[in-house]
This record gives sequence, C-alpha cells and structure tokens, in this order.
Amino acid sequence: MTATLRVVREGVGVELRRGTFEVEVDGVALGEIGWHQSIEFTVSPGRHSLVLRAGRYSSRPDTFDARDGDVVSFRCHGAMAWPRWLASALRPDLAVSLVRQ
Repeated sequence: MTATLRVVREGVGVELRRGTFEVEVDGVALGEIGWHQSIEFTVSPGRHSLVLRAGRYSSRPDTFDARDGDVVSFRCHGAMAWPRWLASALRPDLAVSLVRQ
C-alpha cells in the first residue's frame, strides 16, 4: 500500500531564487530537485506535510492526504518577482512557491 508524490519544478519567466531545492516530507529529506526537473517519491497512505528548502529559504508547508494508489502532484519554483524575492529576505518562507496540481 503506497502512494506517489510527484514534484515538478517549473515556472514562467526567470527564477530569481536558483539552485537545487531539498524536498522534505514530514521533516525527512527525500531528495533534491533542480530547475525543469520532475521527481517522484513513494509515500505511505495518510496525511503528510511537504516543504521545499534552499538553505535558509523555504516554501510554506503544504499538508496533503495520500490514499493507496494515488498520485499527488505539486509544482514549485523559486521567487520570480522582485518584490517577493526581496520580501523573502525577511520572510524566508516566501522564497519558494509550492502549489498543488
């Protein structure tokens, strides 16, 4: 009994926060994702929390429920607008955008 978590890193325009993002599920680092990459992880059914990190910068945590056989997909990218990029200096959780698909 497993589910699949898919994370795609893609955005429109220029990504101002570059480099690789570390993918964490329930506080455990599962791997890294680079620009224009897609990765998949096997997760157990149930409620999970997903966070992407780039050094001190991160996304806001996103909680999701996974059922047996489900594919749960997210799209992410670094800050792409100057105001958001500047604000992430004070609020590091604004640096990475994470959206469920």
